Amino acid sequence: MESPMRVLHTVVNMNRGGAETLLMNLYRRINRKTIQFDFLTSREGIFDDEIRKLGGRIYRIPYITDLGPIAYQKALEQFFSSDMKYQIVHSHMDKMGGLILSTAKKSGIPIRIAHSHNTMSEGNKLQQLFKWYVGRRILSDSTHQIACSKDAASWLFSKQAENAYILKNGIETKKFKFCALNRLKKRFELQLREDDFVIGHVGRFNQQKNHNFLLDIFAKVKKVIPNAKLVLVGDGALQGEMKARAEVMKIEKHVLFTGVQEDIASYLHAFDLFLFPSLHEGLGIALIEAQAAGLNCIVSDQIPKEVDLGIGLIHYTPLDDPFEWVKKTIHFQNNRFPRSIYQGKIIEAGYDIQNVTMEMERFYLSLKGGNHENVDGVYANL
Repeated sequence: MESPMRVLHTVVNMNRGGAETLLMNLYRRINRKTIQFDFLTSREGIFDDEIRKLGGRIYRIPYITDLGPIAYQKALEQFFSSDMKYQIVHSHMDKMGGLILSTAKKSGIPIRIAHSHNTMSEGNKLQQLFKWYVGRRILSDSTHQIACSKDAASWLFSKQAENAYILKNGIETKKFKFCALNRLKKRFELQLREDDFVIGHVGRFNQQKNHNFLLDIFAKVKKVIPNAKLVLVGDGALQGEMKARAEVMKIEKHVLFTGVQEDIASYLHAFDLFLFPSLHEGLGIALIEAQAAGLNCIVSDQIPKEVDLGIGLIHYTPLDDPFEWVKKTIHFQNNRFPRSIYQGKIIEAGYDIQNVTMEMERFYLSLKGGNHENVDGVYANL
């Protein structure tokens, strides 16, 4: 029996971010007798055990912030020159992927995929400058370019953005279908009353997600709606700072920090409104999930327009107009229901994970024995 094609995915860790969630959604459904995923990471992640159970291998080298640029590049060179002999490297590290893919190219790896999941780099000015520097190598050292949205493609691939393949961040549509029983169960678990007005957010605690703004809006709403609650799902470097800020603002008793959760669908069912004030996003997979759950979403005007599936649930609002955020939030206190079921619309828009998995499978299989430098020739097979 022929061994499966092994694809090496490079990520910082396999925790619950948008790119990582997509990868796991694909990995669980792809034909693993034909295609296997392995992972080059720098830190432990909550998906590690599941990956191993599915037959995936996890390799680790310390991240660039731990080693420094020179030592990190040497670690990459040692890894790619080892006996693993991968034919396909798929980078999910945005501009830092330039370093990954250039090293893979020097090591003779023929298929090198750059995948854009964002529209801006994180970090201070020096870190962003370094990312810009190594990111310049992506177009010359990648053989294929993929992005989660047109905006994400334009940011990472600039003049070659039109050649990038847009792979939608698929979700398990049925799981997010609104369920009143799930809503009651989750509210009971969180000690929330049915008449509480529950505002929710799902995302990592980092600068991009803009939790400072979220707390400011909630504090203003709370003055008008006494029974308002804010539920924040996720973790990250800024979580402690946000907890301390909630205490200073004297709203800590009304803000729930849940940490990382697996049953995101149940939380979305329990919410009455979803706030998403990100400073930038490649797409915002949490918003696809929220729409699948029939949840109204007030979102930053910095979010790609592709996230709006045209079912009337996405309400773009400028970040420089906090009063408008407050006004819209108060409006939805009396417009929580009905929670319509939009499963067909999600599938029609191309965000069902079964269809996305088939696309990805066809893509990988089309690479076997093909002309790896000819992007158009491979994408034509999708």
